[in-house]
Amino acid sequence: MTSPVSSSEPSVSHLGLLDARIQRWVWSKGWTALRDAQELAIPVLLDARQDVIISAATASGKTEAAFLPILSQLARNGEEMGVVLYISPLKALINDQWGRLEPLCEELDVPVVPWHGDVSATRKRRFMKRPQGVLLITPESLEAMFVRRGHEIRRLFGELAYVVVDELHAFIGSDRGKQLQCLMRRIEAAIERRVPRVGLSATLGDMDLAATFLRPEGPPAQIIESTAAGQELKVQVRGYVLQGLQSEGAEDEAAHASMADHLFKVLHGSNNLLFPNSRSKVEQYSDLLRRRCEAEGIPNEFWPHHGSLSREIREDTEAALKAGDRPATAVCTTTLELGIDIGAVKSVAQIGPPPSVAALRQRLGRSGRRPGEVAILRAYATEHKITADSPLSDRLREGLLQTAASVRLLIEKWCEPPRTGGMHLSTLVQQVLSMIAERGGVSAAEVSQTLIVGGPFAGLTPAHLKALLRELARRELVVQDSSGALLLGPLGERIVGSYDFYAAFTSGEEWEIVQDGRGLGTLPIDSPVYEGQCIIFGGRRWKILSVSTDPAVLLVAPDPSGRPPQFDSGRAMVHERIHLEMRRVLEEDTELVFLDVVAQGLLREARSFYRDARLAQRLVVRDGDAVLLLPWAGDLAHTALVLLLRSLGLEKGSNEGLIVRCEGWDLDRLTDACSDIVNINHVNLLAMLEGVENLGQSKWDWTLPRDLMVQSYASMHLDIAGAKAVAARVIQGVGVE
Repeated sequence: MTSPVSSSEPSVSHLGLLDARIQRWVWSKGWTALRDAQELAIPVLLDARQDVIISAATASGKTEAAFLPILSQLARNGEEMGVVLYISPLKALINDQWGRLEPLCEELDVPVVPWHGDVSATRKRRFMKRPQGVLLITPESLEAMFVRRGHEIRRLFGELAYVVVDELHAFIGSDRGKQLQCLMRRIEAAIERRVPRVGLSATLGDMDLAATFLRPEGPPAQIIESTAAGQELKVQVRGYVLQGLQSEGAEDEAAHASMADHLFKVLHGSNNLLFPNSRSKVEQYSDLLRRRCEAEGIPNEFWPHHGSLSREIREDTEAALKAGDRPATAVCTTTLELGIDIGAVKSVAQIGPPPSVAALRQRLGRSGRRPGEVAILRAYATEHKITADSPLSDRLREGLLQTAASVRLLIEKWCEPPRTGGMHLSTLVQQVLSMIAERGGVSAAEVSQTLIVGGPFAGLTPAHLKALLRELARRELVVQDSSGALLLGPLGERIVGSYDFYAAFTSGEEWEIVQDGRGLGTLPIDSPVYEGQCIIFGGRRWKILSVSTDPAVLLVAPDPSGRPPQFDSGRAMVHERIHLEMRRVLEEDTELVFLDVVAQGLLREARSFYRDARLAQRLVVRDGDAVLLLPWAGDLAHTALVLLLRSLGLEKGSNEGLIVRCEGWDLDRLTDACSDIVNINHVNLLAMLEGVENLGQSKWDWTLPRDLMVQSYASMHLDIAGAKAVAARVIQGVGVE
């Protein structure tokens, strides 16, 4: 499959506007011309007075687009150059960007300082003594600076000239993104002036939403969007059928072994990225492919990479890819999705449906970087053999269908717009405590003025803030003195003094994996673990010798035998546009040229079933004692609909991807409930989520009163308007038989 190549060049070169030393550096790199985004950014960012978003494909020079004019401006100011704050989502990306910027900055005599736990105190003190140049930092380290050096923030950033946010899409819609918005706002509050913000990203589904995220209070940022992607794309989606062997585990093992054989065949001898959809699958495929190398008598070419591995193991994988002197494929999670420089790879492989079109686009940007090379995507889909008891999702070949729809949307250059409407009250709690630590005490009015009025939490009312502060006081996180100032309470002191306070997000419980006293990394495990159990970790198989729950430690020894359990995380939330594209694929007769023979056959089966079951005309399907809805809406709407139906008496309901299942109800009962939903003017969230105990999915949710926790959860994880729209379709009788 070939994606059309397009290009756009600015009519006038702006290279001559840059500092002469930067111009010489550009020519020394052998560049015959700047890329379109780099040219367009120069006049905008030189002596900038406005916010800017630069959107361009991965490896298209976004870093240079921002920093060539920014460094030129700093260099021209000489001793009065000021500071550029570069904020990255990853420490590894900071290290990578330091390596890219340092040679040029050295020529310009502009300091460039990475700031994280692995950087020496001497280098940090040098910046603290004389804040100048480029400071590369994560939100967590910046938060720590506010808490521990709050009285120095005004001095450190008094001459701040730019704030650059890399991988902007990675922040939007998350607790961490809300933290970033707060930190940028607090810096400007400390220095009492606006500073131009520059957002960089390869994956932005909606530029207006991205601009609103970059500065919620406006005015909107100027958009620089590259049109010179110019990348030819080759795609193949391969289908595999689970043949119903002795057990489900045996089915999986046979299918995965077959996929591993093909992966080894096409990836062996080159550099690639392989993305399974979970850490456990990373471990499984690292193990399967390592074994094939051993069987062939060749050095291992397949290296695991995910967030639970030790830093040494991850760096070994990155080094193997970047070296370029031997074949290396990283079997990885989203840890290699962002902009870490690992060199060019020949191809990208995806096992199972991608978590999103945006993620697929980001991953594929790693391939086809070298002149004359094309980007290559190989996707692998497994489907069950159809029997008389096969569920509707299997008959529709949901996994293959989602993969095919994602590929088509990728080719159409669509990706998910950011979801920006969440309340993120967990992050507000953290920011209140952080502001108190920064300033030694704050008033409720100062909190409101800095974080709420025209700021990151602009949608909150005074009543929201009052209820939150009252709960924090009840829990002894804050106290109020006689002047009305908010101070840290006994529990607040302990929390803010802890190293893990600075992160706005948290993950599930992690088990540390230890062999002979040496830590190998950590692994999230929700399933029971016990002595004698086999796990895969670091691309190898291990036997658990002992289990300790406090702290959570697994003592392991190498074990080449045994079949490990699967520790998979939940599937990603699917956007409505993907579900609609899946329906569009089913309703067409056109053959998808990027499917292999097996996948073509699976799609024909799905299309035949779709037609025979008249699903184009039906919204509701009976399935024994259950009623199944095929709303073709997004997952957030499906989940909200299940919860609304549950509040009206549905005991057994579930969101199953394409399908919403209602056990024990007939069509009349469902229609009546949907009528009630449509007629609700104001949804009672407390009633809707009554009895749901796992609402506290963000780090500081446990500090919230129940009603605020419910509101915050619903704002981030549910689409109630979408659910009501589905209910309206049901009562209108659209497709009900």
